[in-house]
Amino acid sequence: MAYATDRKRVTGLGAAHTGTDHHWKMIVTSVGLTVLIPLFIFTFGSILGQPYEDVVAYYARPVPAAIAALTFAVGFFHFRKGVQTLIEDYTHGLTRKALIIGMICLSYGAAALGVLSVLRLAV
Repeated sequence: MAYATDRKRVTGLGAAHTGTDHHWKMIVTSVGLTVLIPLFIFTFGSILGQPYEDVVAYYARPVPAAIAALTFAVGFFHFRKGVQTLIEDYTHGLTRKALIIGMICLSYGAAALGVLSVLRLAV
């Protein structure tokens, strides 16, 4: 006969033991993106359709370059966390592991490509 309470029997038995951390990171990146996306649209929209030399001169300034780089980094981190949740909810076994590894490589690779492209324009 077990004398432990119901709560005591299930403590620490969540799916991955990291649900709160994952949720918190999604909330923080969502708030960050609510600020960054409009800033990115206004900075990118003002230079859209301009000649290459004007774009390079525009992104040589620190504020537009920082906004673009932060938008890429935070956006792809948020993407990684969201797609990971989707994969964990709908796939199982080896397929789940392969998809998560592929998605992590894709998201970090795309973020690095975006940030490095902005840095190349800025320098």
